[in-house]
Amino acid sequence: MSTTSITRPQPDEYDQYYERYIALVQSDDVITALEEQFPETSSLLGSRAADRADFRYAPGKWSVKEVVGHLSDAERILSYRALRIARGDKTPIEGFEQDDYVLNGRFGQRTLADLLAEFGDIRRATLDLFRNLDAEAAARRGVANQKEITARALAYIIAGHELHHRRILEERYLR
Repeated sequence: MSTTSITRPQPDEYDQYYERYIALVQSDDVITALEEQFPETSSLLGSRAADRADFRYAPGKWSVKEVVGHLSDAERILSYRALRIARGDKTPIEGFEQDDYVLNGRFGQRTLADLLAEFGDIRRATLDLFRNLDAEAAARRGVANQKEITARALAYIIAGHELHHRRILEERYLR
């Protein structure tokens, strides 16, 4: 249950690259969207992906397990950015190279169930963070990956990022 309301970010609150994620979030209640997403993604992967966990739809593409590992890594990083910005930390936050993270994450050595459990833990922590931000903290601006962004934009990016990868899983991995 949502205890705070984080309004949809305006286009000047994030780099336009992220519009592709933010636009996927149909709800104006990002907390509820985040609450509802993980069970849906978990159900999709739990029911249809167990025997395809190491599947890659093309050479050089991530496996299902690597996609889930990437979702966890990205959510950790994006929520950390939101925490720092919401708390008023003005120190620029560096970017990260997602392919290096996946390469070094060794996700293929873990079970899909374990990766999903970790992703669930991360989502619960993300929700705890965003549920407890007031409007002022959510609207604070900082610099991440050399671009100005607000904490609330990061909440929508996290939600949209999961939806983006869920769509890819459905269309290219589990059809």
